[in-house]
Amino acid sequence: MKYRVHVTLKSGVLDPQGKAIHHALEGLGFDGVRDVRAGKLIELELEDGAADEGEIDQMCRKLLANTVIENYRIEKVEAAGQRS
Repeated sequence: MKYRVHVTLKSGVLDPQGKAIHHALEGLGFDGVRDVRAGKLIELELEDGAADEGEIDQMCRKLLANTVIENYRIEKVEAAGQRS
C-alpha cells in the first residue's frame, strides 16, 4: 500500500524558502506570482496490513511533521488498475 503525506507550513508561519522561490521567480520574469509557500511530500510504501491510517497519522505527529508549525494531509494512493 502506498501513502503520500503532504506537509505544509501553517498560515502565519514565516516561510523563508517560499520567499526565496518567489524572489527567484520574479528575477526570471514571472511577475504574476503573488506568494509562494514551500512544503514537502513524503511517500510511504508499506506492506499490506503493516499500518492503517491511524498509525500513519501517529507517524506524522511523532516524526514526519512538526505540528506546532506545520499541517499535514494523508493521501492513500491507488496502484494503477487497483481499487480500494
